[in-house]
Amino acid sequence: MTKTIRNFINKNQDSEIAITSDNDQKITFKALKKHIYDISGQLSSHGIRKNNRAVIVLPNGPEMATAFLAISSYMSAAPLNPSYKLNEYEFYLEDLKPKIVIVEKNSSNPVIEAAKKLKIEICEIKHIEGQPKGIFNLYNSSSSFEFSDENDEALVLHTSGTTSRPKVVPLTNKNIFSSSFNISRSLKLNPDDHCYNIMPLFHIHGLIAILCSSIFAGASVHASTGFNALNFLDQAKKENITWYSGVPTMHQGILLRAKKNVELAQSLSLRFIRSSSASLPPAVFEELKDVFKTTVIEAYGMTEASHQMTSNPLPPEKQKAGFVGKPAGPEVCIMDAAGIIQTNGVEGEVCIRGDNVTKGYENNEEANKSSFINGWFRTGDQGFFDNDGYLKISGRLKEIINRGGEKISPLEIDNILMEHEAVEQVVTFGVKDKMLGEVIGVAIVVKKGIECTDTEIKNYARMHLADFKVPKHICFLDEIPKGATGKMQRIGLAQKLGLE
Repeated sequence: MTKTIRNFINKNQDSEIAITSDNDQKITFKALKKHIYDISGQLSSHGIRKNNRAVIVLPNGPEMATAFLAISSYMSAAPLNPSYKLNEYEFYLEDLKPKIVIVEKNSSNPVIEAAKKLKIEICEIKHIEGQPKGIFNLYNSSSSFEFSDENDEALVLHTSGTTSRPKVVPLTNKNIFSSSFNISRSLKLNPDDHCYNIMPLFHIHGLIAILCSSIFAGASVHASTGFNALNFLDQAKKENITWYSGVPTMHQGILLRAKKNVELAQSLSLRFIRSSSASLPPAVFEELKDVFKTTVIEAYGMTEASHQMTSNPLPPEKQKAGFVGKPAGPEVCIMDAAGIIQTNGVEGEVCIRGDNVTKGYENNEEANKSSFINGWFRTGDQGFFDNDGYLKISGRLKEIINRGGEKISPLEIDNILMEHEAVEQVVTFGVKDKMLGEVIGVAIVVKKGIECTDTEIKNYARMHLADFKVPKHICFLDEIPKGATGKMQRIGLAQKLGLE
């Protein structure tokens, strides 16, 4: 079988359920297959080809799930965060050069203004009467179309860089097919499994670890409208779920409710709980196990690997708190700075290679040169394998801020805040945080003769950045610490300023 998204959807039994949503709405695999075929024909009839890109800006839910599956089966899908501001959309649209932007009917999202400015066609989804949410049309006409092959781009996402603009990560059908297979195998997913999706579907974790791995295995997904810790347990019970996957902050929010309602939590009879995208504190690992009386699986993923690289195994094998498990798909090794593979117990950079790994960043020769060594991709994370072959992540070589699984480029924040009339110099850095892992700190030198407060800076940031990128800690300094070469130092700055 050719390793394409269309093929792993089409191999499933027509009568099985693929996607559920609120109000007991269900989409069978038969309906999903027809939807994907219809959307391909509609796009083709409109002159849109398999090598084009479509930006998708939809809220979480069944439409977002089926839009991603339909678009990525035919062409390249570029899902973007619906909470971005106008200037962020302008950047991403200019960078991605999509043929169309897909939005809800009567949407007022600022992506519409950005698309109009850049003369990109806006396409509203058209609900079909009598059909469940998630089955829709894009255009009224249809034509024959060319099928994608495994080397065609199916998904494109941005990953933040510390010294340059965010990098474009193209992922092929083969990348996604391979990762979906790897995850479904490591979790032993089968058609009886039903997952509650609480992850955003513009993020690699939700798209691949939950949606694609489930569909690959013929399992089903409850396409929720987003994460709500208050109603999670009731909805999970109603849906009769067998597992869910989230970031540590989500697990902590769910635990707060579950500890007050242990009977309901344990009545879910979950096969396992999965955690990824940020380090799961061992205390949270133990609490989840204890409260839900189930297996907790911590995994390690990144966009460039189409998500999963390592995962703790299911019983009867051991799950280790504080470790991200064993290689679960790609080959994983630890290298020193010279590219020499290290033995167990020796710390170095985590490097990967395999069919799920991107071939490289788009139009970024410099990043590709520094990110690949002897055919291995360098993750920028530091770690070691123990004697049982479990990986421990001990730190990050890169300066990305990981706020509860959301990766943020410090440079992006620098560039926005430098536009403020009072700011002379700024450097953004990560500050350790118990709940989120890291939050954003900024050190600012104000222009002489101008007064400025932290409230002003935060309000300015809110106007130009998504909420999760707004700094929590703001320090006004006479001078920002610099290294020997005169570069402003991010690493260790939180400690120097007494924030850690």
